[in-house]
Amino acid sequence: MSIDRPIKRDKRPILIILHQERSSPGRVGQLLADKGYSLDIRRPVLGDKLPTTLENHAGSVVFGGPMSANDPDEFIKSEINWLDIPLKENRPFLGICLGAQMLVRHLGGKVQSNADGSTEIGWYPLRPTEKGRLLMHWPKMVYHFHREGFDLPHGAHLLAEGDTYPNQAFRYSGNAWALQFHAELTRVMMHRWVVHGAHRFILPNAQQGREHLEGRMLFDAPLKAWLTEFLDIVFEGKTAKAVPGSIAALSA
Repeated sequence: MSIDRPIKRDKRPILIILHQERSSPGRVGQLLADKGYSLDIRRPVLGDKLPTTLENHAGSVVFGGPMSANDPDEFIKSEINWLDIPLKENRPFLGICLGAQMLVRHLGGKVQSNADGSTEIGWYPLRPTEKGRLLMHWPKMVYHFHREGFDLPHGAHLLAEGDTYPNQAFRYSGNAWALQFHAELTRVMMHRWVVHGAHRFILPNAQQGREHLEGRMLFDAPLKAWLTEFLDIVFEGKTAKAVPGSIAALSA
């Protein structure tokens, strides 16, 4: 009978990059704190400087926001250029929604809306690819709030797909990960998004507010369980036990 060794946590803080004054790392921040990490929260849009190296951090997370990775704002361009640091230093990096799209732009891919203007605002099905299934079990439904998608960058491994925007999750060059969907929302955050984002519910393919909240009751528990495990994979290199194969298979 084998005995699992406890995960040895990196004691350095994780860099958290947010894009609005009242933005929060939400459940991602809560889970990372529960796992023993401290958080170094910075908001470049408000003038916070980003580090010139991640040698003093255990990794980084770039979150979403209402802006586009295609916007001409200087902080957008600077953040996209800054992504060269985690990539060159091969440090754990997670991009969520806008953060994922910034990574795509950095890697030379396109970020754009569908020709028909369709959005993903609400709960939509998620399908893991073969490489994704080797990594871990994935939730069947995930939460979205976006109207742009992205190309799969050259050299990236697609981990999960969707219907409206096909590319939903990928891994690049070992330690860089990207998610189009939001697993980080707490209940309070979702209520706030539903209130402040209600004007977007008229957009093509968007769900109404009640569907967002009803979907949370149905789908949030497996999404939270997935996120807990996924963060260990990203920041600790832990292989999920429930799925045959290993993370190493993704590099093949």
